[in-house]
Amino acid sequence: MKYKVFIDGAEGTTGLQLKTRLKAHGGVDVIEIDPELRKDPAERKKLINSSDVTFLCLPDQAAEEAVSLVENPDTVIIDASTAHRTAKGWAYGFAELGEEFRRAISTGKRIANPGCHATGFIAAVYPLIKSGVVSPDYPFSCFSVTGYSGGGKKMIAQYEDPARPAELESPRQYGLTQRHKHLPEMQAVTGITAPPHFAPIVSDFYSGMAVSVPIISRLMSKPCGVDALYGIFSEFYSGSELITVKKAPEGGFLAANEISKTCKMNLYIMGGDSNMTVTAVFDNLGKGASGAAVQNMNIALGLPETAYLAEGDKLL
Repeated sequence: MKYKVFIDGAEGTTGLQLKTRLKAHGGVDVIEIDPELRKDPAERKKLINSSDVTFLCLPDQAAEEAVSLVENPDTVIIDASTAHRTAKGWAYGFAELGEEFRRAISTGKRIANPGCHATGFIAAVYPLIKSGVVSPDYPFSCFSVTGYSGGGKKMIAQYEDPARPAELESPRQYGLTQRHKHLPEMQAVTGITAPPHFAPIVSDFYSGMAVSVPIISRLMSKPCGVDALYGIFSEFYSGSELITVKKAPEGGFLAANEISKTCKMNLYIMGGDSNMTVTAVFDNLGKGASGAAVQNMNIALGLPETAYLAEGDKLL
C-alpha cells in the first residue's frame, strides 16, 4: 500500500522541489490538484482530508488558513512556512536533535519544517547548550551565506536575468533590521535567552549554504579547545545518517555549495583553542527545505528515516 500525499502550494520553489522528490519516492502517490482549482478552498479541503500527509508550501497566513480546513484526524500536516515553528502542539521537524524531537515527529499530526538558516544555526548551537559547555545567555552571533534559490521564484528570476544589475554579482547582506523571520525559532529551539545577532548573506550561486557560529573559549561555561569541541559534536551526532561532523578542510577554503542537491549536512569544527567556528554546510533546498520535509514524512509514516534520500540519488 502506498500513502497518499498532497502538496498545497506546489508551484513555488520548495513545492516544486518537494514534488520532484515525492514523485521519485516509491512509498507514496502524489495527489495533484487541477491547476484551475489550486486556490479553491473546497477543492483544497477535499484533497487535504483525503491525504495521509499534506505538505504546506504556502505563505504564513495561507498556511494557517489551510490548517483550518483539516477535518480528518489522521491527516499529517507538514508545514514548510514560518507560521507554526514555535507554535504549541507542533513538533519541530529536526529529528537529529534527539529522541524527544524524533518521537514528537513520529507520533504527532502537526510538524513544522525548520527554516534553512535556522537549521544551520540550531545544528551548531543546540549541542553546545545541551552539553552545558556554553550557557543559554552566551552572546551568540551568526553569519550565513546562501544561494539565491532561497529567495524563491522572484529572486531566481532576478539572478538569472541576463540584464541583471551589477550588484547581484556581489554577495549581498540582508535582514539588516535584526528582525529576520527565522530568529524566533533559532532562539526557541536552542533555549538561548536572546536571539543571536544574525547576518544573512545571499550570493550569486543557485543552491547551498554555509551557516557559521563563532565560539570564543573564554566566554564558554566550560572552556575548551577545538579538539574537545570536535569530540562533543561527534558524539552528539554519532547516530545521524545525514549529518557528518568534520574538521577544517584542507586548502584553507570552505565552499557553501559543496553538497548542494543533497539532503546531507557537513558540520565543520574549526579554529584554534581560543577562537573557534562551527559551520553547517548544506543545501538550502535539501536539508534546509524539501529534503527535510521528506525526512519528516518518512518518520511520521514509520518508514526508514532516509528512505529515498539514499546515496547515489542526485536529489539525496
